[in-house]
Amino acid sequence: MRADARRNRDRIVEIARALFKAKGFNDVSMDEVAKAAEVGAGTLYRHFPTKEALYDAVLEAWAERVNAAVERALGLDAPARERLLSWFTDYVELLNGHKGAAARITLALGDPGSPFAAKCTRYLGANQRVIDELGPLLRPGVSAMEISRLVGAVASVADASGLSETDLASMLGVVADGIVAPADLPRR
Repeated sequence: MRADARRNRDRIVEIARALFKAKGFNDVSMDEVAKAAEVGAGTLYRHFPTKEALYDAVLEAWAERVNAAVERALGLDAPARERLLSWFTDYVELLNGHKGAAARITLALGDPGSPFAAKCTRYLGANQRVIDELGPLLRPGVSAMEISRLVGAVASVADASGLSETDLASMLGVVADGIVAPADLPRR
């Protein structure tokens, strides 16, 4: 790609990231992105033929952040519940990096035709890695899909309702308590 084309693409992605974060996916038009990025519609569509393709490019930076969050959580010298809570807290933050993203991604789980399938696969893989690492400390049969849907649902509620950090932590604690094998749960 030529240097000027790369600059245009990068500018489009940065402008779209800011617009999606501020307004949400549904409330941003491709025309609005082109105008804000100061490029013609043809330039925008040459790089991103659909709004979903643009959104996917905006979310690409998440892949590295997902891997780092999993590494951080699994690297803790703590009980399984605390490691799960660390991952879940980061997972919610990642999902809610853009308004409405948590619901869109969580609803797309298991749909290979979704424009967000690559992101869903990334999160399912991250949750499978957590299961693989913490396996004996978790309830038998817990799946990556279940974790993705449960934490994604909490993230969606947090995004839509503006939950306090305390309420969010409490909800994630309930999810963690349901996933950790009983012997690893704290006594109340």
